[in-house]
Amino acid sequence: MRARYGVPLKVTAVGAAVGAAGLVYAAGFEARSFRLRRVTVPVLPHGARPLRVLQVSDIHMVSGQRKKRAWLQSLAGLRPDFVVNTGDNLSDPDAVPEVLDALGPLMEFPGVYVFGSNDYYGPRLRNPGRYLLEKVQGKHGLNGNEPVVGAVHNPWEPMRDAFDEAGWLDLSNTRGRLKLDGMEIAFTGLDDPHIKRDRYAEVQGGPETGADLSIGVVHAPYLRSLDAFTADGYPLILAGHTHGGQLCIPFYGALVTNCDLDTDRVKGLSTHTAGGHRAYLHVSAGCGTNRYTPVRFACPPEVTLLTLVGRD
Repeated sequence: MRARYGVPLKVTAVGAAVGAAGLVYAAGFEARSFRLRRVTVPVLPHGARPLRVLQVSDIHMVSGQRKKRAWLQSLAGLRPDFVVNTGDNLSDPDAVPEVLDALGPLMEFPGVYVFGSNDYYGPRLRNPGRYLLEKVQGKHGLNGNEPVVGAVHNPWEPMRDAFDEAGWLDLSNTRGRLKLDGMEIAFTGLDDPHIKRDRYAEVQGGPETGADLSIGVVHAPYLRSLDAFTADGYPLILAGHTHGGQLCIPFYGALVTNCDLDTDRVKGLSTHTAGGHRAYLHVSAGCGTNRYTPVRFACPPEVTLLTLVGRD
C-alpha cells in the first residue's frame, strides 16, 4: 500500500503546502502591500497647466486596520490639486470614524465623491466561486440577480456629512464644479449602478458649457454608465469597484470584474467608445477587500495619482 500511494500523498502534501503558502502571501503580505499608480491623461485644453488628481477607491475599512489608515493619511504629502473618492469606503459598520481619520488629511484638499454598495450595506460571506458563475450567467450585483434580503445597513450618513462639511462635493446622481487656480472642472456623477441606484436621466446633457474639463464619476463601471457618459461627450470617466480582479493569474490577469466590463480593462487607463465618441476610462484597483475575503494575489492594493495635461 505504501508503494502504491506514496507518490500521490507526497504530491498532495506539496500541493497543500503551496496553496497554504499562497494564501499566507495573499492575505499576509500582498493585501497590505500598498502601491501608488501614476498615470498621465491628455484631456485638458492645449497649453493648460497640469492638474494632479488623487483617486481613492474601495478602501473597505475594517476597524483595526492601522497600516492602511496610516498609509492613506500619508498620501496628503502628494499635495494633489483635488481628490476623487469613487466609493466603497466601508467593510465594517463600526469603521466610519477610522475612514474619516484615514482621509482627514486628504479632506484638506478640494474633492468630490460617490458612494458604492458597501457604503450603504454591510458585507456578506460569499463563496468566491460565485463571481465566476455570475460572469458565465451574465449576472452582476442586482443586475439580473434577486434583490438582497436582510442586508445590514451601514451608517453612511455621518460619513457623507463629514465629507460635505470638508467641502467635498457629493456627486450622487448630480453635478458639481471645482474652481482651481483659474480653471473650472465640472463633474457629473452617478450613484452605484451595481445596486441600481444610478439615474443618468437626471444628469444627462453632456459636459457643461464654460468648464475647462468635464469628468464623469461612478463607482461601478457598468457599460450602461460608460456608454451614457461617452456618448454625451465626456472626455474622462473615473470608476472603481473591480478591485482589479483581486485574485489574478500572473502573466494572464483578472478572471472577473464583478460587473459587465471586460477583464482587459479591469484596472488602469484605457478608452471607451460609444455614440461616435471616445473617452478615457480609469478604473482604480482600489486599496482594500471585503472583510470576509481579505486576500489579493497578483493585484496589490493601490491608489492612483492622475496627472491631467493638455491635449496635443
